[in-house]
Amino acid sequence: MSQLATKIIDQEPTAPAAAIDYSQLQRMTFGDRSLECEVLQLFDRQARLLLARMHNGEPAAVGTLAHTLKGSAASIGATGVVLAAAAVEQAAGGPEHALAIGRLASAIDDACAAIAGLLGAPKG
Repeated sequence: MSQLATKIIDQEPTAPAAAIDYSQLQRMTFGDRSLECEVLQLFDRQARLLLARMHNGEPAAVGTLAHTLKGSAASIGATGVVLAAAAVEQAAGGPEHALAIGRLASAIDDACAAIAGLLGAPKG
């Protein structure tokens, strides 16, 4: 299982520009800009909250939190967060746990930076 977590971690994209798949976000929100903003703001808050809970959580709880975050990230096209959350889910309680959480934190930072850029972008 540790090898699977490492394999997933290594697949994480590193480019912040690709942190959010805007076409996926548009499909999910039917192109409604106000709904996009609301969904992005919710994800930003949820991701940070879940990550904070993962730092001190029991392995079973960490896996559940990572799974929840993975689904939320997939809905907005945050592929880096999806991959990193999957690695945390696989590594929960194992030797790769700390590394996986660190990579997830980095992916969340990238996604939140992209969200800040999208929320600050002019409507159009």
